[in-house]
Amino acid sequence: MAEFKVKFAPVGEKEVTRAIVEGFAKEFNEYISSDVIVVGAGPSGLVAAKDIAKQKYKVLLVERMNYLGGGFWIGGYLMNKVTVREPGNQVLDEIEVPYEEVQKGLFVADGPYACSKLIAMTCEAGAKIRNMTMFDDLVYRENGRVAGIVINWTPVANMPKEITCLDPIAIESKLVIDATGHDAYCVSRLAQQGLFKKLPGHGSMWVEKSEDALVEYTGEVHPGLIACGMAVSSVYGLPRMGPTFGGMLLSGKKAAQVAIEILQKQEQARA
Repeated sequence: MAEFKVKFAPVGEKEVTRAIVEGFAKEFNEYISSDVIVVGAGPSGLVAAKDIAKQKYKVLLVERMNYLGGGFWIGGYLMNKVTVREPGNQVLDEIEVPYEEVQKGLFVADGPYACSKLIAMTCEAGAKIRNMTMFDDLVYRENGRVAGIVINWTPVANMPKEITCLDPIAIESKLVIDATGHDAYCVSRLAQQGLFKKLPGHGSMWVEKSEDALVEYTGEVHPGLIACGMAVSSVYGLPRMGPTFGGMLLSGKKAAQVAIEILQKQEQARA
């Protein structure tokens, strides 16, 4: 075997630490105020963030886990193949992920590859990410509009209550997108405060009905707050679709379209 030698740059521990701290602080400060905050980095949230950021809007994607992608990584029953029903495969084409048509209108792709490509293209579009960051509350204005979210570090939730006196912080935005899955954390918070109807929760699995309904109902549920992905199913009591992701991907695209239209109207009103 050929000899392999390498000599790294003469950089020590303090320089590495300083680079991390300064880089994080600079970006965090810049995104204290954004055009759109997307809460939840599953497939619908990633697609929404990607499409909005591509239009040169300032997008922050907040994820409570240390990884992105949700169930898109692992498919169904920990078998890391993901299925997509037509026309959801159009998003796979868009992010340049190969797939196989196993029967007419049903496609299967490699989960880790599809998820990695979607994450990469979301970052390349310009969206910024705060992972290990949990949603705590909404920022709400006297005009009845959602104007941002309250966040804290995810590990805080796992600390004993007697030592968790760690106040969260708030970040602001023109729009918030609830892409938090079955829990619909953002919309649920409005409901807890009596500002939205009680959420019925999602229904039982019914693949053929669920995805059409999911995309149809994706949209603004309250001034300043858009729901997409499985959060939509929980808000409206729609059936769940299980381990097929076309509806999730297209719900993200519709959420982005709705958000862009609202932002454009806001710009026209200020002009």
